[in-house]
Amino acid sequence: MSIIPSIFGTGRRTNVLDPFSLDIWDPFQGFPFDSAVANPNSLARDTSAFAAARFDWKETPEAHVIKADLPGLKKEEVKVEVEDGRVLQISGERSRENEEKNDKWHRVERSSGKFMRRFGLPENVKIDQVRASMENGVLTITVPKEEEKKPEVKAIDISG
Repeated sequence: MSIIPSIFGTGRRTNVLDPFSLDIWDPFQGFPFDSAVANPNSLARDTSAFAAARFDWKETPEAHVIKADLPGLKKEEVKVEVEDGRVLQISGERSRENEEKNDKWHRVERSSGKFMRRFGLPENVKIDQVRASMENGVLTITVPKEEEKKPEVKAIDISG
C-alpha cells in the first residue's frame, strides 16, 4: 500500500481500497510537453477502454441473446461473423476525431480503437438463423435455439 499519493502516476487509483493510493491532480501535467509525450500511458488507456467493450449474454427458452453497448458506432462499423461453425465473433473500430490545427483539447475521455470478442456457442443453436440489429448504440444478436427433441414415448400393452 502506498502511504504517499503519487504525483507522477497513471492518473488513476492503484488500489481501490487504499485511500492513499489515489493520484492527485497535477496542475503541471503535460507542461511543457503535450499529454501524449508527458503521459505515454494515456493513449493506451483510451484505446483499452474501448477494446474492453462490455457484452451481456442471456439464454431464453427460444434463443441466446447477446447485447453490447457500442455508443457512437454505426452498424457499418461493426462486423458480426460465425467462424468454424460455432464461434460467434463481433468486431469493430471507432476512429479518433480528426484534430484541427487551431483546436485546443482540454480533455479526451471518449475511447477509440478496435475491439473484438469471440463467444463459443453451444451445440443446440441454429447457426443459419443468427440475427443482429443495432439501435441507439446497442448491438443485439439473437441466436435461435433448436427445439428440444422430446423423447418419443410409446405405450406397450401388457398381455396376460
